[in-house]
Amino acid sequence: MFDVIGIGMNVLDILIRTDRMPTWERAAAPSAVQVDGGGLVATALAAAQRFGLRTAFIGSHGCDQNGRIKRGLLAQYGVDLSHAVEMPYPENQICVVYVHESSGERYFQAKADFWDHFIEPAQLEKNFITGAELLHIDGYHFEAALQAARWMQAAGKPVMFDAGRTSEKQLSGENIDLVRHTDYLISGSGFLQALTGIDDVLEAGRKALEMGPWVVVQTEGEQGSITITREDSFHTPAFPVDVVDTTGAGDVFHGAYLYGIRQGWNLRRIARFSAAAAALECTALGGRIAMPTLTAVEQFLSGQEAEGGSAFR
Repeated sequence: MFDVIGIGMNVLDILIRTDRMPTWERAAAPSAVQVDGGGLVATALAAAQRFGLRTAFIGSHGCDQNGRIKRGLLAQYGVDLSHAVEMPYPENQICVVYVHESSGERYFQAKADFWDHFIEPAQLEKNFITGAELLHIDGYHFEAALQAARWMQAAGKPVMFDAGRTSEKQLSGENIDLVRHTDYLISGSGFLQALTGIDDVLEAGRKALEMGPWVVVQTEGEQGSITITREDSFHTPAFPVDVVDTTGAGDVFHGAYLYGIRQGWNLRRIARFSAAAAALECTALGGRIAMPTLTAVEQFLSGQEAEGGSAFR
């Protein structure tokens, strides 16, 4: 029924664009305020659906107005929510996102109970999950995500793990367990180094391959991404754009990557397409509002080629 099923975060984002953070002593007048959907897996699925894939989300939402708003912000993209779980608690996945006016960088302030109230493996339907062609996870709802990953791999179907970025020197056992049940490991800056204890990203990626993944990608923001497989490694530059807000750029990168996998593209083409989609996402405030269409990404890439730009170095 579905190209991709995702298990993970679906967040209600309150975005505030400002030139400085407020303090108790000094207020800060925002230049823009936006309410939007966020979350690693949920936004990736919204992007993949926008590109033309059939997607379904498994996660949680609260029983209050905030929960209903959050659910609606994802449903409007056509993502199937038939197996999403309503919790008997107020919505907890809420985040205030301060966006710096000049750089587009963000500071996240999550609700105090953000890491509470997870769905359990017993709430999953095995046949529904393994009926999809791909599973996408981000580590939220860990036990449920791990069970689903085991089911998918036993069915001979691939799993993508959005491992996020980290400044930590060592990872939790949960992250390591998920890596061992992952086929496409796509992380943010610092993850591979923390996973392996190796500073060089290429060597860290090759070490990560020994843990199970077929493909390892680490994104580095404006520095682009590094792809490592057992046969090859290459760098894909980021595309320069006028950045308003980088919220959701990594999530859209994942959604584009899922689309490229389902099209049967080679990894270089997928990485280039994903970089273009992520760049376009940065041109407006919000994690989903600026998500490009397939046509927009194709036109953007055509323009890059017309200007003589290279996707690979």
